[in-house]
Amino acid sequence: MRIASWNVNSLNARLPRVEEWLERLQPDVVCMQETKLEQDAFPTDAFAALGYESVHHGEGRWNGVAILSRVGLDDVVTDFEDGADKYEEARAVWATCGGVRVASLYIPNGREVDHDHYHYKLEWLGRLRAHLDANHDPKQPLALLGDFNIAPEDNDVWDRKAFEGATHVTAPERDALTAVKDWGLTDTFRELYPDADGLFTYYDYTAGRFHKRQGIRIDLILATDPLLATLQGALVDRNGRKAWDGNKPSDHVPLYADFDI
Repeated sequence: MRIASWNVNSLNARLPRVEEWLERLQPDVVCMQETKLEQDAFPTDAFAALGYESVHHGEGRWNGVAILSRVGLDDVVTDFEDGADKYEEARAVWATCGGVRVASLYIPNGREVDHDHYHYKLEWLGRLRAHLDANHDPKQPLALLGDFNIAPEDNDVWDRKAFEGATHVTAPERDALTAVKDWGLTDTFRELYPDADGLFTYYDYTAGRFHKRQGIRIDLILATDPLLATLQGALVDRNGRKAWDGNKPSDHVPLYADFDI
């Protein structure tokens, strides 16, 4: 089973590119973030024509998450089931695909350290952990995929000094991510490439960052041990970020992991 994640940064702007990518990579399950679409604007029929069932949790011009699957799509949940009120922002959708519980997540950016949105980001990650505690078992196959807006380690950033005093690398953010992982999740990319650097998933559009390889690894595929035990490979697909037919790409790189399940 090939499980992929991509922050498409507007599905409306990127749909032909996504369709080409699906045909080329043939993933079984795809988690997308920043669809930036209303519910009724999601291209369900276009994905069905490629063999995918789909679920979308959207709100319009911001955020939005989706799951595509060609191995079944059941038990859909949006946001969190932790006993608290649902968030207004569309940042999480869950489904069971081919026996694997999958979540497409778009963690808040944080904007600036100590900004209200930064504290919201930490709260959101706390609720993610609470949802896992209340609803899931780490002994079952489960994967969290998406844009976490956190670089887990210093070698996930092209230049640590360039991020001093900024979000995505602060200790509270990394601690919040670690708390989620401590529930029973492993970063699939780091499992295979513990010391690799220079393989990033986000590049700012400005200053030729992509071509200079000045990026940050903030998109992750986290897996429980039963799924991790079947891990066959993982890839950060730089080709998905390159210019294509003259169309502007997303600022994120798609990534995937292959499991023998």
